[in-house]
Amino acid sequence: MNHERASHLSIPAPCLVDSGVVVNKTDMLRLLQDLGQVRYRHLQDEVTIAEGQGLVMEVFADNQQATLVANHTLYLNVYSFDCLEIGHTDDGSYFDLVQDSRRLRLTPLSNPMHEHITRSLNTATLEAMVADALSASWDACLDDDRNFLD
Repeated sequence: MNHERASHLSIPAPCLVDSGVVVNKTDMLRLLQDLGQVRYRHLQDEVTIAEGQGLVMEVFADNQQATLVANHTLYLNVYSFDCLEIGHTDDGSYFDLVQDSRRLRLTPLSNPMHEHITRSLNTATLEAMVADALSASWDACLDDDRNFLD
């Protein structure tokens, strides 16, 4: 079968909307990176082992490192899990990181849309402050040059 013919028979990439199972590690990274503050539950054979709240500090893909949850922080390694299940309850959306009979359920406590707007506003404010500082610095340099020439 030639390449042109095979491309017509290719299966489209999956499209998940608010529910489904994700097995691609890159897709898992994308979904988890902007979670921010979460409520987590660690389940083994449907029994809760630990639960709490924390901040997702880092999401990465490395088969040599562990997923760590301690001191209200989460360092999530997608290679620690077989898949990610997206679901929805009355409390909102959740992300279950699944490995055999173990689940790490993450329920977002922060809104990524609000976080993005806040981050954009903070960036714009910082840029304006830097521009003002540079302008003032240039004005001071010009004043010094004028005083030197007098």
